[in-house]
Amino acid sequence: MRTLTRENLIDILYGCAILGTGGGGSLEDGIRLIDEALAQGKRFRLATFADLADTDIIGTPYGCGAISPLTEEERQKYARLPEASENFYVLCMKQLEQYLGQELKAVVSTELGGHNTATALYCGAMGDKLILDADPAGRSVPGLQHSTYYLRGIPMCPMSVMNRFGEGAVFTHVFDDERGEDMVRALAVVSQNIIAVMDHVNTAQVLKDAVIHGAITQAETIGHAFLTAKREGGDFVNAVTSAGKGKFMFRGVVTKSAYETRGGYTFGNTEILGTGDFEGHTLKIWYQNENIISWLDDRFYVTVPDLICVFDLDEKMPQLNPYAREGEHVAVTALPAPDAWKSKRGLEVFGPRSFGYEVDYTPFC
Repeated sequence: MRTLTRENLIDILYGCAILGTGGGGSLEDGIRLIDEALAQGKRFRLATFADLADTDIIGTPYGCGAISPLTEEERQKYARLPEASENFYVLCMKQLEQYLGQELKAVVSTELGGHNTATALYCGAMGDKLILDADPAGRSVPGLQHSTYYLRGIPMCPMSVMNRFGEGAVFTHVFDDERGEDMVRALAVVSQNIIAVMDHVNTAQVLKDAVIHGAITQAETIGHAFLTAKREGGDFVNAVTSAGKGKFMFRGVVTKSAYETRGGYTFGNTEILGTGDFEGHTLKIWYQNENIISWLDDRFYVTVPDLICVFDLDEKMPQLNPYAREGEHVAVTALPAPDAWKSKRGLEVFGPRSFGYEVDYTPFC
């Protein structure tokens, strides 16, 4: 177990923003959460399952919803509702503990993303819980069913949900994670497109074989490589590619960036015209919150479960969907998918065909 410094936390969140593949929420908002907890003297204690008893209870806190900005119409729709007096992610955790009649010992991030990982770190710090060096995705993912919990048949319920207006509920049963996704996403749609969730609450004994161990440390390694190279004026994209054992994909200028918010998701397309060694070629990326499928010159290229990571070279930052700008200079690299997603069952749940694309997954890295 180790207590994380702010520098450690910033490395982790930058790494998570990169591994978020365009999704996972706002890095800036994630950093604000961390700083809020630090300002209150809270501790961020990163632990492994060796630090827990088998009977200790663990919860998975996160936010579910679209990642596109709110329209003025959406703001007006909710203007009459006062926001909760306490952070709604913390309220969601407290509601779950009240239902259980006992406190959680630890939390684990649901995915690696600039805001969703920060949410787990924040809940852990604010609730004086241990934060596990693990997650059930190894990247950011669009759906609740896109988790190694689902691959291992770990029940989603009991599941606590809470919106920013303090309206909450506890689900005691859902048919499966796909049904849980439908129900939670529907609540997000009527809650300003974001809702706090805590699910897959279970013992350390049950969860220790159902997660990807070392996920937070991996994010820290990648974030540290990115920030060190950036600070020293080096090639931060190459540094990330090397640290993540990936492979460079493309470099160019954004010529099209379009998206829509539908069903609690942000769907979009980004088109990039190649420059330098890639002049004369075009890369297209389709995303559902996260970057899912790419085409090089209209032929399938890199697909999920591999990670398609885009960098804004003008701002020298990981690119968050759907904020790519026409004329923006970008570089794109791929990082290898965690082994769990490359299994037969993993590809059924999170391969290109699960998104309706008739192409087999071919590892790029």
